[in-house]
Amino acid sequence: MKLLIVNGPNLNMLGKREPEIYGSQTFEDYFSKLQFKFTETELSYYQSNIEGDLISKLHEGDEGFDGIILNGAAYTHTSVGLGDAVASINTPVIEVHISNTFAREEFRHHSYLSKYVKGIIIGFGLKGYDLAIENFLMRD
Repeated sequence: MKLLIVNGPNLNMLGKREPEIYGSQTFEDYFSKLQFKFTETELSYYQSNIEGDLISKLHEGDEGFDGIILNGAAYTHTSVGLGDAVASINTPVIEVHISNTFAREEFRHHSYLSKYVKGIIIGFGLKGYDLAIENFLMRD
C-alpha cells in the first residue's frame, strides 16, 4: 500500500503554533512515528502553504498512490480549487483535521473538500492520520 499525506497552510508550524489546539509535536516527528508504526505501508509526505502547489500535488498523487490523506487546513474552508482538485482525481482521499472544526469559528464549519472525499476524520488530534491509514489498510 502506498499512501500520500498532503498538509496545507501553517501545518509546518505544528509544535509551535497554538499547542493548546494542535499539540506540541512537529509533524515531521509524528510522520517518523507513522513510518515506524506502519512499516508495511509506503508513506510519503508533502506540506505547502501555497494553494496551487497543493492542487498540483493532488494531481500528481493521482498516479502511483493507493490513497491520499489530505488536511487542507484553512484552504478546506476557502478553496473551491482544492475541492475541484479532489473531485478531479480517481485516487480515494480521506480528509483529516487535527482540531474539531465544528467547535471552532463558524467559517470552519464548511468544507469545500468533504463532498468529494471517501471520509472525514475530525478532532482526534494527530491520531486522525493513524485512523486514516488504518482505514486504507482495511479490506472491505
